[in-house]
Amino acid sequence: MPGGSWLCRNDMDRERMLDMERRIAPVRAAAMGVLALGLIACGPWLGWWTLAPLALAALGFRVVDPRLELAERPENWLFTAWAITEIAIAVSVALSGGPRTATMAWFAIPVVTLSSRFSLRGVIAGVSFTLALLIAVAFATATHAVLHDPTLLVAPLTLVVAVAMLSTALMRSDLEHRSEAVIDPLTGMLNRNALASRVAELAQQSQLSGEPIGLILADLDHFKQVNDSLGHATGDAVLNDVAYVLRKQLRAFDLAYRLGGEEFLVLLPGADAAQTCALAEELREAVACRSVGGGVEVTLSLGVSASERGEPFDYAEVFAEADAALYEAKRLGRDQVCSAGSYSGELSWLATS
Repeated sequence: MPGGSWLCRNDMDRERMLDMERRIAPVRAAAMGVLALGLIACGPWLGWWTLAPLALAALGFRVVDPRLELAERPENWLFTAWAITEIAIAVSVALSGGPRTATMAWFAIPVVTLSSRFSLRGVIAGVSFTLALLIAVAFATATHAVLHDPTLLVAPLTLVVAVAMLSTALMRSDLEHRSEAVIDPLTGMLNRNALASRVAELAQQSQLSGEPIGLILADLDHFKQVNDSLGHATGDAVLNDVAYVLRKQLRAFDLAYRLGGEEFLVLLPGADAAQTCALAEELREAVACRSVGGGVEVTLSLGVSASERGEPFDYAEVFAEADAALYEAKRLGRDQVCSAGSYSGELSWLATS
């Protein structure tokens, strides 16, 4: 599990970044189209070569986008694509005349998206990179003009910093409100609200890619006894620790949710039934092999299912199979994994202890 990085503080930040990128992608394409139209309109005065760097930036995102969902550290790919866009704008501005033209303001456009994707350190790194490019373009293309009239450089520098500050403040406020709706306050995991929107996206992706999607339902065994004998405070600590253990076993692009009570759900993009079952067993062992909540020993029962490769992801069907498998795992004595055989269309039980 990659954990945090200098661009994303933790796995929740990474999932938020991917979610925001999916939302921004169509708007980003439209924004690049607007820039292209602006360069075309200014072509007779600025030259047509300014379009070439913009095409390079668009190509960079075309290369990066398919890799984001499956990358171990997607934030590195995304920051690289973002930096390529800023470099492309820098080249276009330089070709158009640098600080002597109004295109210097275009440096601020990619900065708007920084705070929606990365941590504060990532925002600072992106703004610093942008300022360095802006200064380099200004002195490389019009040193004498900048020295004679420093406002040619100071004005766009101020614009970039102000845009970064305002967009960061607005994004932090929006995140606080949205987190209340999609984050389970006890465990920090995503909740049912977040699951509903993600399922629709996965269904569309599977229809395009043909990749299977695995689903694991996990339930803490005899959790009511923990609450009754040790109190709800200990029960909450157990749930919080189990959620942490589960997240530590998952890949960056796997998705873990708390459905409520002691029940958890995990979605595994690209995982078939065998891979999903193997990971479920890892989750079971990870919880069984350690004490949680201040010394309480608990176990998990897990039900597993997966969509077929080449078939669209039908969440309702896969969930029903995993739910039935979870029931069977409990019936067989708990602390085990049962897998529903989705390829045959019938429930064939595999139990591991």
